[in-house]
Order: sequence, then C-alpha cells, then structure tokens
Amino acid sequence: MTRALEGVRVLDMTHVQSGPSATQLLAWLGADVVKVEAPGGDITRRQLRDVPGVDSLYFTMLNCNKRSVTLNLKSERGRELLTGLIRRSDVMVENFGPGAVERMGFTWDRIREINPRIVFASIKGFGEGPYTGFKAYEVVAQAMGGSMATTGFADGPPMATGAQIGDSGTGIHAVAGILAALFQREHTGRGQRVNVAMQHAVLNLCRVKLRDQQRLEHGPLPEYPGDDFSDDVPRSGNASGGGQPGWAVKCAPGGPNDYVYVIVQPVGWPPLAHLIGRPELADDPEWATPEARLPKLAKMFQLIEEWTATLPKWQVLHQLNTHDIPCGPILSTKEIIEDPSLAANEIVVEVDHPQRGRFTTVGNPLKLSDSPTHITPSPLLGQHTEEILIGELGIEKAELPLLKAQGVI
Repeated sequence: MTRALEGVRVLDMTHVQSGPSATQLLAWLGADVVKVEAPGGDITRRQLRDVPGVDSLYFTMLNCNKRSVTLNLKSERGRELLTGLIRRSDVMVENFGPGAVERMGFTWDRIREINPRIVFASIKGFGEGPYTGFKAYEVVAQAMGGSMATTGFADGPPMATGAQIGDSGTGIHAVAGILAALFQREHTGRGQRVNVAMQHAVLNLCRVKLRDQQRLEHGPLPEYPGDDFSDDVPRSGNASGGGQPGWAVKCAPGGPNDYVYVIVQPVGWPPLAHLIGRPELADDPEWATPEARLPKLAKMFQLIEEWTATLPKWQVLHQLNTHDIPCGPILSTKEIIEDPSLAANEIVVEVDHPQRGRFTTVGNPLKLSDSPTHITPSPLLGQHTEEILIGELGIEKAELPLLKAQGVI
C-alpha cells in the first residue's frame, strides 16, 4: 500500500524541536526525509541524556522515520553536495537563526535557481519587524504570543503551558503550509517559500483570548473566575474559556492528579444536582438556569467538589458519564504512557532503537485509512551518508575517505 506522501523527498535542515517535529510528521505521512547534520550532529542528540553515550530521548522522539547524512556546510565541497540534494528534493525545511542559511550562500533566489519546483519552508521565532533578531525558545514564544499572560490563576504569575505550543505547535503549522504549497505546485509547476513564525503560531492558538480582549471592551467577562477586571484579559485558571463553564475538581485520595474536569451544560445541571446530593437545586430559581449559576460559578464548583472529593476519579468519571455530563480525568504522564487504549490507537508506541533498545514515543496523531504509519527509529548520526552520497548523488566511493579526512562528512 502506498502512503500519502510517497515519492516526496524532504531535505531536513532543522534542529532541536520546531523543525524536527514538522519533518517527522511529513515522514510519518510517507515522505522520504533526509536529515542533514553537521559532522557533530544535532545538539539534541546529547541533551537531556538518560543513557550515557546514546542519542537522547529528546532526539529520538523527534526524528523517527528519517535518514541522516552529515555535511560540513562551511566547506565548499559540503555546499556542493547540498546543492545536489536541493536539486533532487521536493521540500527543504530549515529553522536556523535569521540569515544563517543566506550566509551559507543559499538565498531563496539561489535555491529556486537550483530547483524551481522546490518548496522552501523556514521556521523562525518572529516575523519581520522589531523582534526579528530575537532568539526564540518555546517559552519565549508562549510569552510573546499571548499564552503566558492568560495562563495561570488571577492572583499568580504568568505561567507556561506544558504543551509545546511554541515548538511543536509551530511545526504543525509549518506542515500545513508545506502541504498547501505542494498542492499548489500541482497546478503551477512552481515551488514557493513558506514562512512560519513561532510567535504567530502561538497567537493563532490563542485566538479566543483576542476574542475576549475585544469582548472586554463591552464589560466584564462573566465566565471568568473573579470579578476584578482591568484592561487586559485575565488569567483564567482552569475555567473552560467557552460558553459552558468548566473546572477541575478534586477527587479522593487527594493526590496531585486526583482531579476530574467537569463541564456544566444546561441539560447536565439536574442530574448533576442529584449526584452531588443537592436535588433541590435542580429546580431552585437561584440555580436552575445558566444565567442564575453564572455569578456563582465558584460556589457551584465548590458544591460539586464536596461530592467528588469523597470518591476516586475513575468512579467520579463513571457516574458523570452515566448521565452524559462532559468530563475527563486529569491523566498523569505515567497514566498516559501506561494507557492501553492509547497503545491500541497507536498514539503511544514502542520503538526498538539499535543502541538504546526499546523506548516509548508518541505515534502519528493523523490517521489516514489508505496511508498507515509504521514508526521506525531515529537514524544514527550519518547512518545514511554513504547510501545517499554514492547511491543518489553519484559520487565515487573512493572519495568518501577523503571527504571524511577533510571534515566534509
């Protein structure tokens, strides 16, 4: 069975997380992704190591299903070989600092001169303007994209989210742009530039907060906890942020993740009132309607928590679901990695690595009926250099020792 991107060659000149997350997703969809690394390798091969002398989980979990070739792009021969790779690729992706690729001699004009059909995608921290030269990291992007100012509790400092919306979130945006450019190429025959900024991607994921910023001009936001509003959207704690109020309520025995998130829809209030042992509130005019409950959200969730705190979260989950009340347990990372349903859905998968052995990683979240995904381990540094340089670029085998001696590979 063919896969969705079979026949598409991706030249992966990315490192750390935002770029590798994008190119790994393309690889999972069937593209042949060739990761170009300096002879020393992607820095994340050595970062956060848990097994001495072996590629870290940081690297292995972001570079599955790829091939690795080493090239010293500071050398003239290394740039010549990269030119050959560009010539035979459909997509080129980079996430170097601003201007780095251009300083190597590979401007967009030069790249499309080499290959007019190539899609050249760049992931940067910021768009053109006063922030262009800033160094971008995950939490910097969260800080400048609207996420941190609106995350946390109203009486606390701004908080980063555990989800990597700056890095991997930007990678997913880049994939969307790349696929759109490949589709357009079918009609135009031309490649094009794809530019994605981490700040912009985070802001796109925070669009509801810009919605609320504009709503704030017309008065307080009743679905937010508290009633002390300034000119900015406040941090909303665990509020749902939508039309139906929600909160994380504590369960027994009171551990750090013994919580269930509960959404209170209008239709769910009567059965919920009975579950918590307050059936009279189902018809009480002070509680019976969403409009009546909205000013008392803190009290409402306190009443719910007085019930949930007496039960384990899985029992709470069962009882709420029996009455079609939207809810979900707070799953710890340990619970997630051991969840049999996630394994059955191949979103938590085990992969055999030639050096570190078996490890667990995240599988492809995109499920295509005609394009199944088989996760293969990340490549060892330069594992496919000879295969690619000789078999695909056609250099003589005798040149390999010379290239190695000169530090080109």
